[in-house]
Amino acid sequence: MSKRNRKPNRKKKNKAGNIISTIILIIAVCVFVVAAYQLLLNVLPYYQGGKDYDKVKALAVQTDNKGDKDAKTSDDTDLAGFQVDFATLLEMNPDTVAWIRFDEPSIISYPVVKSQDNNEYLTKTFTANDNKLGAIFVDKDCASDFSGRNTLIYGHHLNYGGEMFSRLNEYADESFCKAHPYFYIYTPDGKTRTYQVFSAGVVKDTADNYILSYATDEDFMKYIELCRSTSNYAVDVEVNAQSKIVSLSTCTNVNEDERFLLQGVLVEEK
Repeated sequence: MSKRNRKPNRKKKNKAGNIISTIILIIAVCVFVVAAYQLLLNVLPYYQGGKDYDKVKALAVQTDNKGDKDAKTSDDTDLAGFQVDFATLLEMNPDTVAWIRFDEPSIISYPVVKSQDNNEYLTKTFTANDNKLGAIFVDKDCASDFSGRNTLIYGHHLNYGGEMFSRLNEYADESFCKAHPYFYIYTPDGKTRTYQVFSAGVVKDTADNYILSYATDEDFMKYIELCRSTSNYAVDVEVNAQSKIVSLSTCTNVNEDERFLLQGVLVEEK
């Protein structure tokens, strides 16, 4: 067969190859577009929720470092510059009971609410928007004024963004706790409560660490010893029968039945 007769076959092969390449490219582009769209659907709620809370902070929190310079915590941190406008918060959401704040992770600075059940704020933000971020909320069986022996507070551990209690597990590291041993809770009565971390670790969601009722002082102290025993490390801070503690709970995003539980004891109230 002559070269002249073979040329059309080469052209057909090249044309077929170009068609296959084009089809593969179109499929790849479609896969990319679908993946990008799905990623956007997953990430967008976190972005919107974060913006929602940014607006709340802008309206209700003042951090101008003005005020009584003698207002110090046990670690000599100036709290005078952080002020919460609870009148604004209560107008926005009557379920408001507090504001929680950490020096680090500083992203943990949010209003705290309480509902008649423990489901409402799993998917509803402080401003009542349906969103994966939900809200930071007190267990329905706890006193709203933090007067109980143990006040349990929940917050989500999210897959994106680091908001809510996503970075609470930084306290799994003892060195981090030593560097940032305190967190603060502000309440509508004008009080600022400083808590020192005494326990941090992963527990089952059905563990006795979630018991909230103690018939006697002895029962409460047994509970405290349990919490200390499940902590990743020991902290030299006194917790006695008269102490008031706050327990912060979030998912681990590792096993569905596990929670990261951080607990602090009240060391100062102003």
